[in-house]
Amino acid sequence: MPIIAFANQKGGVGKTTTAVNVAAALAARGRRTLLVDTDPQGNATSVLSTERPTEGTYEVLCRDALISSLIRASRYRNLDVLAATDDLAGAEVELATAEGRYARLSAALQGHRYRYVVVDSPPSLGFLTLNALVAARSVVVPLQTEYYALEGLAKLSGTIDKVRSSLNPELELMGVVLTMFDRRLNLAKQVAEDVRKHFGTKVFDTVIPRSVRLAEAPGFRESAMSFDGLSSGATAYEQLTEEIHERTEARSWQRA
Repeated sequence: MPIIAFANQKGGVGKTTTAVNVAAALAARGRRTLLVDTDPQGNATSVLSTERPTEGTYEVLCRDALISSLIRASRYRNLDVLAATDDLAGAEVELATAEGRYARLSAALQGHRYRYVVVDSPPSLGFLTLNALVAARSVVVPLQTEYYALEGLAKLSGTIDKVRSSLNPELELMGVVLTMFDRRLNLAKQVAEDVRKHFGTKVFDTVIPRSVRLAEAPGFRESAMSFDGLSSGATAYEQLTEEIHERTEARSWQRA
């Protein structure tokens, strides 16, 4: 069961948009998928849930609730959701003194049979993100093509290395996906070039463009594909999902 965390400690980089659209695209291809929302903002939950949830990730992490009793079907076939609720905002404080505070999500997911688990983490490096990284086998980092991009990525890479060495030896950086790319801007092109120079093949070939239709889709509580499947954003996320699937299969083969 591949568990993929989407993480970046910087907000506004398209992290949740990427997690939601990749999860929806995986499900559309017939791969049973669970999205775990560990971001207290709950944006992934609001897009995918059919009703306003009252329980979810908080109860799993802080109340030892069974995850199977809290998973709900999303508005898309083959895609389920473990929701972020208002209570999740207090989880950082409660987890600080909790036993096994780093591995609660990992323990909760044991034994569940999904083809993919996608974890949307908050824009921080606190206990919620650490739970995502300890549970995951791979990390996808959405990276906006802007001036401070590499600085933030270096910090996150350091965190991934620390988690791998002390808490989760199987964790790897699957790849960096360039988001909100505006090909008209020289800065965006320069940042993309610098990221590829530093991280090489770890950078996905697919680049997510800055797109009005992509920005509009969450307001209608839809994925990019269901909102406008012919838009540049939808096409890009379909291509990214295929890359993620290929990299996941390659890793599974290497470990077999």
